[in-house]
Parts: sequence; C-alpha cells; structure tokens
Amino acid sequence: MAAALRLHHVGYVVSSIEKCMPGFVRSMAAEWDGRYFDDPIQKARVAFMTTRAGDAQIELVEPLGQDSPVQRFLQRTGGALHHLCYEVDDLEQELKAFRSRGGLIVKPPKPAVAFGGRRIAWTMTAEKLLVELLEAAGTEAREQAVSR
Repeated sequence: MAAALRLHHVGYVVSSIEKCMPGFVRSMAAEWDGRYFDDPIQKARVAFMTTRAGDAQIELVEPLGQDSPVQRFLQRTGGALHHLCYEVDDLEQELKAFRSRGGLIVKPPKPAVAFGGRRIAWTMTAEKLLVELLEAAGTEAREQAVSR
C-alpha cells in the first residue's frame, strides 16, 4: 500500500513571474524570498511563495521559451492553476500506485533544479488532474543506508 501523499505545493502558470508575483503575494498574504529557479530540463522558470500559515507553498511557473511544456497551456488559458505537487518517500512506488489507479506517467523521473536535484515525475490521474511527484529530501541517503 502506498504511503500518504504530502502536499508540497500548488503550481500556477503565469506569463511573467516578475509581473505576477506582487499580486499573488498581496492576495494570498504570502511571502517570497525573491529567488527564481531556471530549469533547463523542465524548460521553465519557477518561484515559490509561502503563506503565513506555513503550509503548502504556491509555485509560479513561467515558460522558458516557445518549446516549454507550459507554453501551450499558457496560450490556451492565459495563466491558470496547473498542477498539484506531492512529496513522496518512494518515487518509484508512488508511480506504480498511480498506474494501478488508472493514472498515466506523463514524464518519468528527472532531477529538478528548484529542489536541489531531487527527482520529480509527472503523472495524470484518470480524472485528468496533473500531479507532480517530488522525491523527499534525503531519499538517496536512506536508500544507500538500506543497501549497506
């Protein structure tokens, strides 16, 4: 049985983080540390804000170029809620669980700049909800300790 999923962030696609961030910070009563992450693998620039409650973060996602996977989404919607991201202890196990529930693996695990190289994978539920799975911090260290 798969472990419980922990909501890490909600992703929202925008045309420009620089232009949109002040409004999001104000309307969500959130805080932003001013950092951006450009991820050439994902072809996106991202930035995270945290609500004062300190719960799940809100990620703004900006396409890096016309060939970015989120560019077509942005053109179609003008900017909108894009995905939910869950942090998981065992990425491969969660991918198997998603498949067993009728989900599709949209993109297999790849390292992500915004998460210090931790791997992410993209899935689509049977209901067409895009879900990002984020490998929990320290997963590699746990795996190495178990294999010894």
